[in-house]
Amino acid sequence: MTSCSDPVTASTCANGSVRRASRRLGQIYDEAFTQCGLKATQYSLLAQIARSGEPKMRDLAQALVMDLSALGHTLKPLIRDGLVELQIDGADRRCRRVLLTTAGQLKYAEARKISDRVSQVFDKTFGAEETVKLRQALDFIASEGFARSLLSELQASEA
Repeated sequence: MTSCSDPVTASTCANGSVRRASRRLGQIYDEAFTQCGLKATQYSLLAQIARSGEPKMRDLAQALVMDLSALGHTLKPLIRDGLVELQIDGADRRCRRVLLTTAGQLKYAEARKISDRVSQVFDKTFGAEETVKLRQALDFIASEGFARSLLSELQASEA
């Protein structure tokens, strides 16, 4: 058993390491976003909506690597607070589009300043070059192509 002062040993499991790092960054960003009343997950959702314009629910879920039910659950408080609204797609009435309201755009702008500040401190603390490499690696890991390749290799090794 290790004490709190013992150094953390490197994990041999990528999943465990990524999840642990994700929880830690989530805690840091949650703390930073308390001043604007958002959680880190909510900011990520607002940011993706802002980048995407008026995305369809399915496209938004795919971009965030979430299933539709988890996306719906995460959207509920943002809809309740008037930051996001759902509209039926004009071309396909079965689809819904996710839009930032005026209040949502203002909240996103406020939260983006906080995110930018945390990102600057992260870059300074972790190193600018290392941060770029980390983001590239994580974006690759989050990609559909990587997932397909990894799952294919897993299935092949089980045969």
